[in-house]
Amino acid sequence: MNFKELQKQVDHWIKTYGVRYFNELTNMAILSEEVGEVARIMARRYGEQSEKQSDKNKDLGEELADVIFVVTAIANQTGIDLQEAWDKQMIKKSSRDKTRHWENDKLK
Repeated sequence: MNFKELQKQVDHWIKTYGVRYFNELTNMAILSEEVGEVARIMARRYGEQSEKQSDKNKDLGEELADVIFVVTAIANQTGIDLQEAWDKQMIKKSSRDKTRHWENDKLK
């Protein structure tokens, strides 16, 4: 699936099951909540915090998918073509950063 298909799928779901898009600021708050859930899993499962029993069944993949869903919804409602934005970003990163990480002594 490419970004255009993803955006169509999210738009269809929202209009079919979600009734309508939440406003942009509400979606930004929801995105923050979802990123927080990812951070909680990462800090406890892969970081130094201890993982509570109630967190052990949380699915990192599902939480990352929640982030992608909300980011896609925000792109839809603000008129962003994620495929175009992604392609531009990869060109920029590939030209700007093509040697940056190889030259970073911290990564050797």
